[in-house]
Amino acid sequence: MDALGLGASALLFGALQSILFRKTGPMGLTYSRSFSRSRAFAGETVEMVEVIRNAKPLPVPWLRVESRMSPSLAFDGKDGGADAEREIEGDQYHRSSFYAGAFAKITRRRRVRLKRRGYYPVGSVAMTGGDLFGLSQWTKQLETGAAVTVYPEPLDDRELDAPSSRWQGDLAVRRWIVSDPFLVSGIRPYQAGDSRRDVHWAATARMGSLQIKTHEFTADPRLLVILNVQAKENQWNDLMDYEQERIEYGIRLAASMIMKTLSAGLEAGFRANAPAYGETAPLAVEPRRAQGQAEAVLDALARLTIKRARSFPTFLDDLGRVTGMDILILSCYDSALIRERTDALRAMGNSVAVRLI
Repeated sequence: MDALGLGASALLFGALQSILFRKTGPMGLTYSRSFSRSRAFAGETVEMVEVIRNAKPLPVPWLRVESRMSPSLAFDGKDGGADAEREIEGDQYHRSSFYAGAFAKITRRRRVRLKRRGYYPVGSVAMTGGDLFGLSQWTKQLETGAAVTVYPEPLDDRELDAPSSRWQGDLAVRRWIVSDPFLVSGIRPYQAGDSRRDVHWAATARMGSLQIKTHEFTADPRLLVILNVQAKENQWNDLMDYEQERIEYGIRLAASMIMKTLSAGLEAGFRANAPAYGETAPLAVEPRRAQGQAEAVLDALARLTIKRARSFPTFLDDLGRVTGMDILILSCYDSALIRERTDALRAMGNSVAVRLI
């Protein structure tokens, strides 16, 4: 065969294989993605598992799987040869390349370090394949449903200082923030911040100065941790990175306090003036001590977005008829508006403490 005939044969072969692989490429081809654990704490490492199946007698010469992925999911660089087949473009896209033989199944595992609290859906992928010579290609969009929920990293016990230290050290009385308003144990002189409803008027008249009723501790505490995601009172726009870090610390603090409370068999819940991922209303997990409450709170904290849904004073107004709660407010700032709302909450029979983040 002369050169002209050889060239014509090559072109014909190239055209035929291009048509063949373009038409049959996606047929019988499946891709799945999952994590070895769907829930883990920030700082831990999980495996992302990719499985390619080619159920047809023809191979797939090359296959590329691309997806958008948060830079908070950091791939371990010690994956050997597999690592060379992956590239990160601008810390936004993950790319894997495969060759799938006839009737082949390929399983690839990649270690992923969870750098930051959050909820990370990574199920949407674009799968692209082509022929032997790159003359044609096809693309297929897939939804694998893969996601990982990253819980906030717990704080060290030494970081859980006042007011939490007031209740962690004495669970025998099962009370850590306030006393029972119905169990009066004595009187004492008035101090700044005392509620007027605790004034003992008879003792005040007798002693000539304001006297306050003191109370016994009750045995039915109900902790409600409230997080303010505003960095300052007039916050309207999104927070700067350094401001978000303060809120992230508040989330870790809330998680640690609530987990300790629940582990002691007490009721605990969480609210914030920000929505969960994919929601618009402020997040709320009512205080309970039922089975699964710890996971419910951690899931909520993982999905919490640092984006204000209500101004904090309005949010406190919208709490409704909350009574009998031990409320701990975590906030970057204090203000007259916040103090006005906390006084109203105390007047409804709640105890309220404010801790500045």
